[in-house]
Amino acid sequence: MGARRTAVLGTVLTLLAAPALSACSGSSEDDVRAAAQAFLDDWAGGDPGAAAQATTDPDAATALLEQTAADLPGAGLTAELGDVAVEDGTATADWTATWDLAAAPDWTYDATLELREGEEAWQVVAGPTLVHPELGEGQRLQLDRALPERAAVTDAAGQPLFAPTEVVNVGVDTAQVTDLPALASALSAATGVAAEEITADVQAAPAGQFVPVITLRRPDFEAIRAQVFDLPGAVFPTDTRLLAPSPRFASALLGRVGAATAEVIEESTTDGVAAYAAGDQLGLSGLQRAFQEQLTGTPGFTVSVVSADESTGDEGREVGAVAPVPGQPLQTPIVRALQQAADGAVATQPLATHLVVVRPGTGEILAVSSNEAAAAGNAMTGQYPPGSSMKTITATALLATGGLTPATPVACPGTTVVEGREFENQDQFDLGTVPFTEAFAQSCNTTFIQAGLQLPDDALAAAAASYGVGTEWQLPVGVFSGSVPSDSTGTTKAANAIGQGQVLMSPAQLALVAAGIAGGTPVAPVEVVGAEPAGPTPAGPGQAVLDQLRPMMRQVVLDGTATALADRGEVYGKTGTAEYGTNTPPDSHGWFMGYQLAGPQGDIAFAVLVEAGQSSSAAVAVTDAFLGAL
Repeated sequence: MGARRTAVLGTVLTLLAAPALSACSGSSEDDVRAAAQAFLDDWAGGDPGAAAQATTDPDAATALLEQTAADLPGAGLTAELGDVAVEDGTATADWTATWDLAAAPDWTYDATLELREGEEAWQVVAGPTLVHPELGEGQRLQLDRALPERAAVTDAAGQPLFAPTEVVNVGVDTAQVTDLPALASALSAATGVAAEEITADVQAAPAGQFVPVITLRRPDFEAIRAQVFDLPGAVFPTDTRLLAPSPRFASALLGRVGAATAEVIEESTTDGVAAYAAGDQLGLSGLQRAFQEQLTGTPGFTVSVVSADESTGDEGREVGAVAPVPGQPLQTPIVRALQQAADGAVATQPLATHLVVVRPGTGEILAVSSNEAAAAGNAMTGQYPPGSSMKTITATALLATGGLTPATPVACPGTTVVEGREFENQDQFDLGTVPFTEAFAQSCNTTFIQAGLQLPDDALAAAAASYGVGTEWQLPVGVFSGSVPSDSTGTTKAANAIGQGQVLMSPAQLALVAAGIAGGTPVAPVEVVGAEPAGPTPAGPGQAVLDQLRPMMRQVVLDGTATALADRGEVYGKTGTAEYGTNTPPDSHGWFMGYQLAGPQGDIAFAVLVEAGQSSSAAVAVTDAFLGAL
């Protein structure tokens, strides 16, 4: 009985064991498929260690898969298993690899896994071809990613505004420094970079590392070469950058191109995948950044099989490639001659100065200029009291009500009092009673305050809105469209009428106001040729008002506060002095806004701001230099 039970039990064990033996015997295609799929799932799932354990040599496979991860940094693998073939304890499994390369197109290729029957399960053969069919022993993959040549940002004539330009990277080799305080002081004196900043950067860097201080165009470097070239520790590697014609050339609008910042890379990231990588030359500001994708195009890559021993100098064999796709050019309305004239004009001022030029009738921004003393972006987005240049809008409101005409006699006393606060003309000049045109031409504050107080509380805001002031412009590079309250009363209402109080304006928006007056029909600003409208077309004050306002602005130039421009062709305008701050007497910005008809560059409108210029005469002088250069 005991022998029979033993025999039966042995039979049962044999029957129970049979399926398990079959599962690992290599006779089942399903088992091979399962083993191959498990390996690919672990590898693609980001666990190369687990994948390697399913191979014939886990240590070698781990090293291979980790090397591949280093060769294709940041790449994600998608593996699709295909046909499986089994024969005499060996098998093959076709599969398709798709690598989601970081900041590059996908790379797809077909490959084959070899599998071998193990004692307990099928195992993937640990050889280089499990990564790529052309990868051999002692070799690795090399990924070379490249952006296409950046598409051009062009001027109104379609000519590129940026070009490859030699630059010199002024910096410090920490291993060569002998006297850091002296070096930092000398570099600071030559470059304007704070010595404390240079010192801190050098101290924080490892020995032998290059620490950048400033990047200069070749001519700018040559100007300081004698001061810096022989300083122990100072080094000057050269490079090529895509630059505008000059450092300040329409920089507030065009922006600049440089090495990708973390912020720009993050901006390009979708679903955790960045479109660009560190080291890419990308738009960092302005239109160059706003149209990043259009201008940059699509990166391409090559993958090569190279020797793992870098000392061999093996250039490799290409096994995969996708050509980069060039971007599309972007045309701006910038007129090079106007921009250069504007740049030259603002450079005549040591104070922060801005000049914006707009085409009447189209709203095209033709030039945006700021000098080195200025924060360039303030030409577009700065918020300043416009001072008496606001009187073009106040006059619009007064003429629109029908209460005044250019010939209407108005009082221009030296001072006037509103709710106990005294307002005055510059140096308290007193014209007595004069035509409204003369009060405008001489910029009589008291006239405009007295008349402005008679307007409905919302009349000034409505007149401003008729030129587009206060509109939420939808532009790739923002423009502060101005702010004119509609509910001011008393002394604030009085101050608003002369561009003080709560009224704010940017140079760009004031140029748009001038363009609206010149063109007859105010229009939305245009930064890119052919772009969608930046907003609704302003209503305009009406032809009857403009027919009266324009001769008044012409009188400012012929016989008023801007006679210095009388010989610059048919120029119309309005000066402005805008007080700000808490000093006694208060500091003042200097403004001039206006337009020139039938000039060398056709009809143009413009606004000039000299920050802390103290008088409008500073802005008039810049305008004179600008028009004189055309």
